[in-house]
Amino acid sequence: MNDNEIIKILGGTTKVAKLCGVTLAAVSQWRNNGIPKDKLICLAISLEKASEGKFTRKQMFPDTWQQIWGKIR
Repeated sequence: MNDNEIIKILGGTTKVAKLCGVTLAAVSQWRNNGIPKDKLICLAISLEKASEGKFTRKQMFPDTWQQIWGKIR
């Protein structure tokens, strides 16, 4: 999974910008420079739902998911 896939799964640049409270230009830059970790954490639950569990928080943050979200059911 790469950052372009994440943005696409979440509904595109406009939707991701609204989810993160950033500009369209910022999200466009993420396609080349990578999504900042703090924004990826914000998007993780939406990504898990939008991908129907294909991409999970546990997979995205294998070493820190429990500290970020606690127990996930």
